[in-house]
Amino acid sequence: MKKILIIGAGGQIGSELTTHLRSIYGQHNVLAADIHSTPGEEDFVQLDALDAAAVAQAVRENGIDTIFNLVALLSAKGEANPQLAWRVNMGALMNALEVAREYNCSVFTPSSIGAFGPDAPKDLTPQDTPMHPTTIYGVCKVAGELLSNYYFQRFGVDARSVRLPGVISSQALPGGGTTDYAVEIFYAALRGERFVCPVPHDRFMDMIYMPDVLQAMVQLMEANPERLVHRNGYNVAAMSFSPEIIAAEIKKHIPGLEMVYEIDPVKDAISAGWPNLMDDSVARAEWGWNPQWGLAEMTADMIETLGRRLR
Repeated sequence: MKKILIIGAGGQIGSELTTHLRSIYGQHNVLAADIHSTPGEEDFVQLDALDAAAVAQAVRENGIDTIFNLVALLSAKGEANPQLAWRVNMGALMNALEVAREYNCSVFTPSSIGAFGPDAPKDLTPQDTPMHPTTIYGVCKVAGELLSNYYFQRFGVDARSVRLPGVISSQALPGGGTTDYAVEIFYAALRGERFVCPVPHDRFMDMIYMPDVLQAMVQLMEANPERLVHRNGYNVAAMSFSPEIIAAEIKKHIPGLEMVYEIDPVKDAISAGWPNLMDDSVARAEWGWNPQWGLAEMTADMIETLGRRLR
């Protein structure tokens, strides 16, 4: 990667990915793009990911060779407006792939555990297994994996992706996903507020800490293409826990945390169909994936880092 365009740079992952990639490749080699402008931001372009001409112009004028497409409506928000979710999620990806085909770029776009459905094995969910999601978000992710593979096979576009678990970040607020509770609980604990959990106490889901997300993206995009068999998208796993387990871990640092349950029927239904823990052995074998953060390490770092921000 030499010249990188991050579309959706203002989101939860994009904001941190921009800083991370600039620390590796240099400030001026990473162009951030988002539909919302940030006054005074350097190396930034305001564009709508659904405007293919605008995406092409940004790529052409800046000599871009790698596109990170992070534009998406997440699971819970997608269920509130399925038609918009399809238009945004698939439209942005199609534009990124088509522009990449025209200008010979590589493309990264995140897939998700949401791509799986209730008929996939819950424990050690395989890389290759039935994928029949019951949300529009999941449908978009499955379609996105297939579309990316098609562009690679049909046009030679170097498209790659990972199936991200729920993302936990100490920097950016969550963006409407089913796993957001695993971030929101830290804010409640540090503020001394009672936390109202929207999913059942024993609902296990895959999670990953943002530093491992950033590592996975860079590592996959730097991997030797000759080793990549699956490409779109790789299972990546780091930790799996239920609300009662993460609450117990937080209480080791903040004993006064109080948690009650008010089950959100939408998030309950969505999370019930997701894996407890994915099998990421294919990613480990094909490009050396190896997460660095477990539950205990992530919890301690979240409390320290987020605590400084909230003072």
